[in-house]
Amino acid sequence: MIKVSDTAKKKVIELMTDDGFDATTDFVRVGVKSGGCSGLSYDLTFDKSTQENDKIFEENSVKIVVDKKSFLYLVGTTLEYSGGLNGKGFVFNNPNANRTCGCGESFSL
Repeated sequence: MIKVSDTAKKKVIELMTDDGFDATTDFVRVGVKSGGCSGLSYDLTFDKSTQENDKIFEENSVKIVVDKKSFLYLVGTTLEYSGGLNGKGFVFNNPNANRTCGCGESFSL
């Protein structure tokens, strides 16, 4: 399961609305892909549909979809949002990551 902080929830709902998505019915798709300076990088998009191998759950009133392969890397992760002048945007606090890069967008296990 992926946790969603209150600040991330507010920003997700705001961005989904701005992009024409409905936060009450549509999903935040979270995944892991190869790449980045540490080997794997996070991928976050909005989606209106699910695929056969997706895990679907709701956390803090945010509907989240994760493919089964990515889910193994993301179990226990908290999605947070850091705004302001020094903010990084969405941040994944992943307890499974052994190493992360300075920008926080990639990791390795």
